Amino acid sequence: MERILLKNFGLPDSHRIDVYLAGNGYSAFKDALKMERDHIIQMVKDSGLRGRGGAGFPTGLKWSFIPKDGVSKYLCCNADEGEPGTFKDRGIMEYDPHLLIEGMIITSYAIGAQNAYIYIRGEFEFGARRLEGAIKEAYEKGFLGTDILGSGFSLDMRVHRGFGAYICGEETALLESIEGYRGQPRKKPPFPALAGLYGKPTVINNVETLSCVPSIISKGAKWFSSIGPEKSPGPKIYGVSGHVNKPGLYELPMGTPLREIVYDHAGGVKGGRKLKAVIPGGVTAPMLVESELDVPMDFDSLARIGSMLGSGAVIVMDSTTCMVKTSWIISRFFSHESCGKCTPCRDGTTWMTNVLKRLEHGKARAGDVELLEGLCANVFGRTFCPLGDGAVMALRGAMKHFRDEFVFHEANKRCMV
Repeated sequence: MERILLKNFGLPDSHRIDVYLAGNGYSAFKDALKMERDHIIQMVKDSGLRGRGGAGFPTGLKWSFIPKDGVSKYLCCNADEGEPGTFKDRGIMEYDPHLLIEGMIITSYAIGAQNAYIYIRGEFEFGARRLEGAIKEAYEKGFLGTDILGSGFSLDMRVHRGFGAYICGEETALLESIEGYRGQPRKKPPFPALAGLYGKPTVINNVETLSCVPSIISKGAKWFSSIGPEKSPGPKIYGVSGHVNKPGLYELPMGTPLREIVYDHAGGVKGGRKLKAVIPGGVTAPMLVESELDVPMDFDSLARIGSMLGSGAVIVMDSTTCMVKTSWIISRFFSHESCGKCTPCRDGTTWMTNVLKRLEHGKARAGDVELLEGLCANVFGRTFCPLGDGAVMALRGAMKHFRDEFVFHEANKRCMV
């Protein structure tokens, strides 16, 4: 497939605006300025683009919720990317930041926003500097600022650095953080499209989502929708890590089988060892086993077998992996990152982590496996935001396929692998 999102990767100085312009960069924005704003939104609807941040909500539909009146509007790019195993957005920000910026300018023009924020994870120091440098270049070339290219459209863009809190990847916690408050999710409704940043209508999209927009404008909605499955079209970046020979970013059509990604593109399991499990979309996505690897990597296909595409972060685990230790590490992350707003998540994830720690360190108590299952039932669906649900889905996925390992740890006070 022709590379769209990663086309500039590998070029010298790919982050510079001159390199981006040499590859026909910002031409999509110039084309968009000649279009009616509603037409741009309809193009994105027709393309079938779904949010690449995990939820898979139709992007054009989200844009259409923004009121058409003259009230101030905002665009926020969610560049927090805190999901363990995920690094696709980081790649775009560090090596092709102008692709994201052009997508944000087009989006802002379409929804009538005059202010745009990139909320970037605090640890991404290099990426933040790359983005700030690229934004400065865009101002200097006249693609940002007042009366852009003589169109009458004005847009200011800035980078807002977070402080490494995973919860700020949740869209309303992100808004709270930008406003200077503690990063905790808001009650919905009202939804950001009506009352978002500073109480104004706001669109929040992921880095990869916004980076798809220029190609939709330049190549057309029909072209975009022809890639991959009908209900989940377009190119997709899969970030592969773990026990594979060739970890990295792979841009492929949405719906590419997981087996093809692992064995054909990532070179198979490292050292020739047997594959044990694969997490298909970041650690919140329930893991899959060898017999399930023919599943197409798209939103609907993964949902049908009890997992999810999430961020498209593929984590491969070989036969030497202990699933109890893996679950403990994942649960420890979620309990540490819980914002503490609601009891099921605050206490439930901590309790899950403590039980898993006992199992892993040979201090299990009789009934610990059943206790974990009970905790999952009491946390899932009862939290203020999806963080607690994510912790449960990760653990349930491991216990679904490898419950015998948990039982062995409890009975024998040691690992079975």
